[in-house]
Amino acid sequence: MSAHRSLINKLLLACVAMFAFGFALVPLYDVFCDITGINGKTDKVAAAAPDRIDRGREVTVEFLATHDPAVAVDFAPETARLRLNPGDLQTVSFVVENRTGEPIVTTAVPSVSPGEAARHFMKIECFCFQEQPLAPGERKAMPVQFYVDPELPARFKNLTLSYRLYRSVGKTASR
Repeated sequence: MSAHRSLINKLLLACVAMFAFGFALVPLYDVFCDITGINGKTDKVAAAAPDRIDRGREVTVEFLATHDPAVAVDFAPETARLRLNPGDLQTVSFVVENRTGEPIVTTAVPSVSPGEAARHFMKIECFCFQEQPLAPGERKAMPVQFYVDPELPARFKNLTLSYRLYRSVGKTASR
C-alpha cells in the first residue's frame, strides 16, 4: 500500500507541475515576443512623436480589420493602403457600426506584419488603447495616429496593420 501511495503522490505532483507550467507559458511567450519582436504585437501605450522624416524612401502600409463573428458589427478601415516616408506622422480611421439593438463595448487588438517590423510601428493615438462603447446602431470613425520609425530596416517595404475587434467580456455600454 505504501508503494501505491508514493506513486499516487508522484503522479499528483507531476500533474500540478504540468498545470503550473501551462500557466507560465503565456507570460513567458509574451516576454519572448517582446524581446524578439515576433508575433506582430505593438505597444499598448502611446509612443513619442517622431523626431525626423526619412524622405529618401517610402514604405507601403496596408490596413485590415476583422472582428469576432460573435460581435454583430461592421468594421473596416477607411483607407486600404497608404504610401509614406518613415517618420512622417499619419492619421487613418477605422469605422465600426453596431448592428445590434443593444449597447456594446468593444476592444481592438492590433497586430503588425511582418512581426519583426512591429517594434518600428509607432502609435501616437489609437482607439485600441481603451475600450470603445457603442450605442445601438451607432457608427463611428476611430482614428489611429502613427508613424513608421525611420530606423525600420530597409528590407521592409510593406507593412500591414490589422485590428481584430472583440466584445469586451461582461461589459455593456452606458451613456
